[in-house]
Amino acid sequence: MVKETKLYDILGVSPGASEQELKKAYKTGALKFHPDKNAHNPAAEEKFKEISHAYEILSDSNKRQVYDQYGEAGLEGGAGGGGGMAAEDLFAQFFGGGGGFGGMFGGGGGGMPQRGPQKAKTIFHTHHVSLEDIYRGKISKLALQRSIICPKCEGRGGKEGSVKKCGGCDGQGVKAMMRQMGPMIQRFQTICPDCNGEGEIFKDKDRCKQCTGKKTIVDRKVLHVHVDRGVKSGTKVEFRGEGDQAPGIVAGDVVFQIEQKPHPRFTRREDDLLYHAEIELVTALAGGTIYVEHLDERWLAVEILPGEAIAPTTDAVKMIRGQGMPSHRHHDFGNMYIQFAVKFPEKNWTQDPAAFDALRQILPSPSLVNVPPATAVTDPVDLEDADAHSTGFAGGSGDPMEEDEDGHAGGERVQCASQ
Repeated sequence: MVKETKLYDILGVSPGASEQELKKAYKTGALKFHPDKNAHNPAAEEKFKEISHAYEILSDSNKRQVYDQYGEAGLEGGAGGGGGMAAEDLFAQFFGGGGGFGGMFGGGGGGMPQRGPQKAKTIFHTHHVSLEDIYRGKISKLALQRSIICPKCEGRGGKEGSVKKCGGCDGQGVKAMMRQMGPMIQRFQTICPDCNGEGEIFKDKDRCKQCTGKKTIVDRKVLHVHVDRGVKSGTKVEFRGEGDQAPGIVAGDVVFQIEQKPHPRFTRREDDLLYHAEIELVTALAGGTIYVEHLDERWLAVEILPGEAIAPTTDAVKMIRGQGMPSHRHHDFGNMYIQFAVKFPEKNWTQDPAAFDALRQILPSPSLVNVPPATAVTDPVDLEDADAHSTGFAGGSGDPMEEDEDGHAGGERVQCASQ
């Protein structure tokens, strides 16, 4: 007498069904409700999973015995309750092919993709490149350490003919174990102790002397990474099949991600360059020549015209057309922008009154915007340097006399910075 019949009911068979009857019931149900034949029908897909789960349990004599005695509760903990084979894997194992109808009947189209051989993990590496190298382009030689199949034993791990499939785990590397825990029977997998999880056994004297039975060795490979002119940060250069190797799997790939190093003179914005130039006040007013060292060791002679009057403001930016970065894989160039900072002379730079008189004669006359009325009393005062440590006015910004929430002027300021 079985404890429950749910799984038998899903397959549409009696609890006393034979192995052949279970197979026939599964085949009929799986073909009827397979997702490839029932596109956009979630109910059919769910039914397909239920049928697959029921057959996986009942087709295994050990699992079926546990289920008949304890029901699904007895399967919890590893005997098939939640960690069993995927429905598509079971379908592929039962019918052959890749898991979908395309794999069974040779079709392409709407079938689920076939599972190919396992592939080694991709090796990622960040390649930091200077702005000069990106401007001119270069080929970087980068050494890589990877695992390759041992050339001496060709990945066997030992002498030819000496390697045998482990009988303890049938070459799987793991063993299925069962453990009684009161009324429950727990089923779990463990690494095979006979072969240490390798699935193969051979005598110590037959082990490969080069790889000591590991089947792979460490190899040093030099790859030539092409850094194209004008390449952007984040660009990936891929080497297919140049990564780690191992027997029975596809060799992995190597991916280099190019990242631009910070530059002391230029800031890059797409294909444009920004350069900060500090000039003297006399150059800003009377003109002159400044020199900019470019990324290809050229020096650009930048002429500031007399009377151009470059102002010491944040928008004092000029452009040199076509002197920016080369456009990636094109023949165009961006522009170079120069942001000027005007340096004023030091205090008391001259004591010659005639020099000041000459400046007043040369420079435009000041515009008087705040003139007291003729009847006003004027009081001459002296101008002194402010002490930044004794007052909050020096070096401050905004209104120093703004009121706080309590209406008191000059209260303590609290700044909130958005994170």
